[in-house]
Amino acid sequence: MNNALAAAAAGFGTGLSLIVAIGAQNAFVLRQGVRRDAVLAVVGICALSDAVLIALGVGGVGALVVAWPGALTAVGWIGGAFLLGYGALAARRVFRPAGALRADGGYGDAGAGSRRRAVLTCLALTWLNPHVYLDTVFLLGSVAADRGPLRWTFGLGAALASLAWFAALGFGARHLGRFLGSRTAWRVLDGLVAAVMIALGVSLIAGS
Repeated sequence: MNNALAAAAAGFGTGLSLIVAIGAQNAFVLRQGVRRDAVLAVVGICALSDAVLIALGVGGVGALVVAWPGALTAVGWIGGAFLLGYGALAARRVFRPAGALRADGGYGDAGAGSRRRAVLTCLALTWLNPHVYLDTVFLLGSVAADRGPLRWTFGLGAALASLAWFAALGFGARHLGRFLGSRTAWRVLDGLVAAVMIALGVSLIAGS
């Protein structure tokens, strides 16, 4: 029992150390959380996607991906192009904000169309980012392998870390709303999002 708890705790700590970093996915979840737009769906997609990828890594799928090196290259080009496009849209909002400010501090449409875009964008940011595969399938998978029969317990801990982080980021970000009650504050946030997205997009394409 103690060994299982130690493995789960190690997985939780390792997973958290990889997830808690400034990246495209975290920047998007933060923005959605502040806007209070499709937060549950976005958090669920991020946590469930990580759980699936961690399970693939613990199951040894990483070795199969290595056998096809062109896979990550293709994902890098596609993901990089997507990040550059999203970054350009965020930069455009800095100079040309559209729509009126809403009660929660955000601006623009908060209807079904907005939720649909949020879900599709979250899926793309998650599954078109090679760094996600490197962290979950390869790195966590290789560390879990050292745990032997407790590798799945380690993976469970890592998946719980992902859920805890994205839930805290998405639902905790709403408390920043009072600091982002002006269009100028939102321009600053969008400027930071644009910088993160564009920098990661360039790095993905350059490294592919």
